[in-house]
Amino acid sequence: MTTLKGKDILRADQLTLDEIELIMQTAARFESVMRAGGRLTNMSGKVLATLFYEPSTRTRLSFESAMLRLGGQVISVAEARTSSSAAKGETLFDTGKMIESYADVAVIRHPAIGSAQELADGASIPVINGGDGAGQHPTQALLDLYTIRKEKGTVEGLTVTLAGDLKNGRTVHSLSALLANFGVRFYFVAPAALAMPTEITAGLRQRRVEIVETSDLAEAAAQSDVLYVTRVQRERFTDPAEYERLKGSYVVDLALVKAAKPGITLMHPLPRVDEIVKELDAYDGAAYFRQAANGVQVRMALLALVTGQA
Repeated sequence: MTTLKGKDILRADQLTLDEIELIMQTAARFESVMRAGGRLTNMSGKVLATLFYEPSTRTRLSFESAMLRLGGQVISVAEARTSSSAAKGETLFDTGKMIESYADVAVIRHPAIGSAQELADGASIPVINGGDGAGQHPTQALLDLYTIRKEKGTVEGLTVTLAGDLKNGRTVHSLSALLANFGVRFYFVAPAALAMPTEITAGLRQRRVEIVETSDLAEAAAQSDVLYVTRVQRERFTDPAEYERLKGSYVVDLALVKAAKPGITLMHPLPRVDEIVKELDAYDGAAYFRQAANGVQVRMALLALVTGQA
């Protein structure tokens, strides 16, 4: 029997197909109960610790909402770099040892790649990676997968374009690994300076995943069932001039969507800056706000599953 009880969720590529399907089914079950006006108490008596060393709106609020909707409680450290013992030099390993006495499960967001692993190494409770720098964001990838299934009815065999800052975008790093399980064909659209890291493309090709790398967004959109757009991540740049040069590389507008494959679904992990014009919000295939909403039930599923309360 597939179980996630006691498991850390640190990388998208750590999950088996059976585990992914368990998460999807559990999220759908919780969503169904909520839509019917039901009340969930799976996490009654349990405590979630959220440790956010980077700014967050959707990830933090959706995790905290998920825990509350399951009847649990939340303790939180926001701006943890300055308002926690990290400011005194405490290591993430020691923070992990400490929080296991206070909570039953923890979520961390941190600017350093590997930070979630370090916290998990110290903690005996399950740790969920809410984003580690330019590394991974597995829970975003799971809610993206859930969204694609809801929007398109299936994931199998779709053509998906990932566009924008593919170098620094942890969301696309995780999502490409997850979608590779489903026979997806990829277009990776980015300026050369923001291309998908070679270790990711090489790993996907080793798994016989079809990838087209291009800088032509219109060409990719004309072939794609899903267009997943990311912002250029200013916080990852050491040279402000380089950010200014690259920030407007791609803009999805009405003209591009009209020339795209009919019925194309638009996704974005948010926040958007200027990558998708607001006029497209009324487009039926604009799924990015529905995508954000789906984070609640997917994270409900994860919290319940890793604590054995699903």
